[in-house]
Amino acid sequence: MTNEAIPNLTAFDEAALDRAFASLEAQARADAPALEAELFRLKWLGRKQGLLNDVSGQWLKAAPPEAKKAVGQRFKVLKELVDGLLEGASGAGPTDAALRAEAIDITLPGTRRLTGAEHPIVRTMNEIVSVFSALGYSVGVGPEVETDYYNFESMNFPPGHPARDTQDTLVVASQERRASRDRLLLRTHTSPVQMRTMEQQPPPVRIVIPGKVHRNDAADATHSPIFHQVEGLCVDRNITFSDLKGTLDHAMKALFGSAVKTRFFPSFFPFTEPSADVQISCIFCGGKGCRKCKQSGWIELLGCGMVDPAVFAFAAEKQPAYDPKKISGFAFGMGVERIAMMKYGISEIGSFFAGDMRFLNQFV
Repeated sequence: MTNEAIPNLTAFDEAALDRAFASLEAQARADAPALEAELFRLKWLGRKQGLLNDVSGQWLKAAPPEAKKAVGQRFKVLKELVDGLLEGASGAGPTDAALRAEAIDITLPGTRRLTGAEHPIVRTMNEIVSVFSALGYSVGVGPEVETDYYNFESMNFPPGHPARDTQDTLVVASQERRASRDRLLLRTHTSPVQMRTMEQQPPPVRIVIPGKVHRNDAADATHSPIFHQVEGLCVDRNITFSDLKGTLDHAMKALFGSAVKTRFFPSFFPFTEPSADVQISCIFCGGKGCRKCKQSGWIELLGCGMVDPAVFAFAAEKQPAYDPKKISGFAFGMGVERIAMMKYGISEIGSFFAGDMRFLNQFV
């Protein structure tokens, strides 16, 4: 059945075609705002009763061969017009009320987006690392889940050694079938990275190792089962204890000020010999004696020593260049939380891990 909206064309000259297609364009422009989008689509683009389908059937197919090109060109223009009108009808413009609701007052000040800040532990760790980076040390990293061999045995803690009791650790369960040295645990210090580094590269080595460590300690004001360390290792020919003292004295002055003094006391660590504890003059009273330094004028801060030849012997199994008769070195380690507590006047180590924004906002 012929659609009454499409008149029959009796002439196919340019003028007749212009008048016929202009009439349809005007009708499409009138229908677009008057009809809903779906009704407009059905009326003009429907497969069975759409007006464009009728135009194609009645005008294009009925045109003589010499007029088909002219009819086809005008039909294409009409089709593009209808598609454009349908797209506009589908996304009908918002009402005035909607526009007012979405309006932006460009005179208002912009919304300030808060930027993140380093956690005080991360900030302190980065400060320590930067001091040693300036001395030519590279940064070493390693896994937090370690084997007994790397965490203890290669660091001169043989099985049954009483020094293991001071580093009581958290062991991964269900490893009874593994050999003792292959059993997994949460590392108690970042020292395993020293051995892993020596196994991978010959001397000279100068690395500083920041990272998280775990010990089975009861939580109190100054202890936590999770904390952070920065350790260092320097290995080369003719490294002496004087090199160790000079390096740590410079590092303490860089961290706490040029007026800080250091002193060394004999100590014991299985992986260094000789070993020493390092104290710095109290940064709160200048060494005069106060409550924070227990009236002594000194604060114990870290441990250090010359690398034990037994540790080099373990490294030499994979890197023969670590012959303890030809090389020497020193190592040191410090707790990041302890230094952060001193720098920022924090009395409870648990404050670092509580996630209290009132505490953390002090460091933004």
